[in-house]
Amino acid sequence: MPADQPHLRLSDDERQDALDALSEHVRTGRLDIGEFGDRSSQVTSARTRGDLIPLFSDLPEPRPKFLSPYRPAAATPVRRPSQPPSQRLASAAVPIAAVVAIVLFFTVAKGFWLVFLIPAAVALLAGSLFGGRGR
Repeated sequence: MPADQPHLRLSDDERQDALDALSEHVRTGRLDIGEFGDRSSQVTSARTRGDLIPLFSDLPEPRPKFLSPYRPAAATPVRRPSQPPSQRLASAAVPIAAVVAIVLFFTVAKGFWLVFLIPAAVALLAGSLFGGRGR
């Protein structure tokens, strides 16, 4: 909610948000412990949002969420170009081969470590078949 409603009463979550922001300013060295004590006691005794505005007027971000300016969400999401099905299959083949190798190692192969060459072989095969086409 925007900071232009200073008359609204504070909730416990908003007070905690303000205390967390002050703690971050102590951690980064903007406030010393004495000043943090003074400001945090003012936060705990504050009744309205307007009571907290002076406590953060000389501090940059982070601020309590209700004191930060309202930023609308982006209008359009960023879209990734779609991959052809052959590329999606090639990118999924290596993790699938790794899972198959682990299952084989603990069940059928019983400690035969060469089964872990299966994902490497699948990666080489997928790279040679589908790697050069998208460039």
